[in-house]
Amino acid sequence: MHRKLRITDDGSHTLMVDGLNEHYHSTYGAMAESRHVFIEAGLHKMLEDKPRKLSILEVGFGTGLNTLLTILDPRLSGIRVNYFGLEAYPIEKELWQELNYPELMQDESAPGLFRELHESEWGTQIEINPGFYLIKIRQKLEDYQHAGEAADLVYFDAFGPDVQPELWTPEMFRKIAKMTAPGGILVTYSCKGSVRRALKAAGFEVEKIPGPKGKREMMRGVRCWVLG
Repeated sequence: MHRKLRITDDGSHTLMVDGLNEHYHSTYGAMAESRHVFIEAGLHKMLEDKPRKLSILEVGFGTGLNTLLTILDPRLSGIRVNYFGLEAYPIEKELWQELNYPELMQDESAPGLFRELHESEWGTQIEINPGFYLIKIRQKLEDYQHAGEAADLVYFDAFGPDVQPELWTPEMFRKIAKMTAPGGILVTYSCKGSVRRALKAAGFEVEKIPGPKGKREMMRGVRCWVLG
């Protein structure tokens, strides 16, 4: 998989995948999209219930942007977080070292945390920040068996359904539902009708909510029931 660095409209980087004509993030703004879809619509929504601990599953660890934004979110202060980052095709060190997310965060701890989350060993849980435990799993979703506690929050950030349709099926979302706690939230940037139907078939109550710049809507699902 050959990937190239690209600048998006908000000044933050994304990666372009040659041959797929697909970007890792919105070209309207990589950081803006991640904040809107995963942090504001997902993490902040989940934190309304004031949990003492939180389990997060990210499907598509990718550049580490969603993970870094989550680690640095001040609302997580005092909350234990177990973060599972699933990624089948990790990016090369030469690429992630060029990504400009840490310098755009305006947080002096961001460069060190970003380096540590990428350099941490795959398959080993580490305390990357006080109370924040990260484990990266180098595996395809199709093969993944979740060994931790059920996820309270799922960041579904795979390549789009036109590029990776096999990951956006009722079967895949049913698998994710079985890894998700009752009342758990799943957020994704996609708002395709086929994705909405697949989520509903897997036991999620789905709502359309305003999307980030360049997308009118996105989806948020709540795990209500799971098919056997």
